[in-house]
Amino acid sequence: MKTLVASILPLAVAALLGSAAFAEEATPANGAAPAHHEEGATPHYPLKEPKEQEWTFAGPFGHYDKAQLQRGLKVYTEVCSACHSMSLVPFRMLDELGYSEAQVKAFAANYEVQDGPNAAGEMFNRKAVPSDHFPSPFPNAEAAAASNNGAAPPDFSLIAKAREVERGFPRFVVDIFTQYQESGPDYIYSLLTGYEEPPAGFQVPQGAHYNPYFHAAAAFAMPKPLSDGQVTYDDGAPATVDQYAKDVSSFLMWAAEPHLEERKRTGFMVMIFLAIFTVLIYLTKRSVYANKEH
Repeated sequence: MKTLVASILPLAVAALLGSAAFAEEATPANGAAPAHHEEGATPHYPLKEPKEQEWTFAGPFGHYDKAQLQRGLKVYTEVCSACHSMSLVPFRMLDELGYSEAQVKAFAANYEVQDGPNAAGEMFNRKAVPSDHFPSPFPNAEAAAASNNGAAPPDFSLIAKAREVERGFPRFVVDIFTQYQESGPDYIYSLLTGYEEPPAGFQVPQGAHYNPYFHAAAAFAMPKPLSDGQVTYDDGAPATVDQYAKDVSSFLMWAAEPHLEERKRTGFMVMIFLAIFTVLIYLTKRSVYANKEH
């Protein structure tokens, strides 16, 4: 056991030092593009690493802030839902955000969903109920693409897990020890707050918008969706782009992993069990071999 620990520690220290050196090299002063993104070099997307934020759900004892999730739902409803669906999330799950059954029913009733066929064999629209899922703002993917410069907006149900950015070596080794699992929310936050003017000489395609945090290119079809004062919070939280981005990122993380708190509680209990079990095995071994010659 001592040999194993002794062999792992140098690797961990080397990974930490290498990660710090890599971060210093990859993040020049004044926000300039890293050397491997300079003119003539092959670009690697995203051009800028997602900005790491402090999240309440980070770490082994992380938990969701229900007030923040409610604000994030409000941002999604008033801004994002005009283009993005959440087809895998049922309305009934909103009770986990602290809403009562009556509030969930009232919220669902604000939407219409297609149902049927009826007795005449025809489809019809009705008000949504808690068992229904968030409906799509478009009837099909083709209509969504036609309304958004040819690019259909992605579904938001699992976006916080699907958009995790690979951090490469040695950072992924360090992440094993730090338990960093918030790459998705960091990416969403960085994307929403990362719109900026393109550098000199960069040609932005018509209908596209420059954002160095986008995972697939330097520019994409979605215009800047958030602006200060766009959404009014009921709890008096700041009505700023930064706050909107944090709140909706947290909400989308919850949508992608609603049982995160339960998973972490279970994992913590498993670790306690394994620790106790290890001690019992060790004491049993000592007891069995106490009177035996070695």
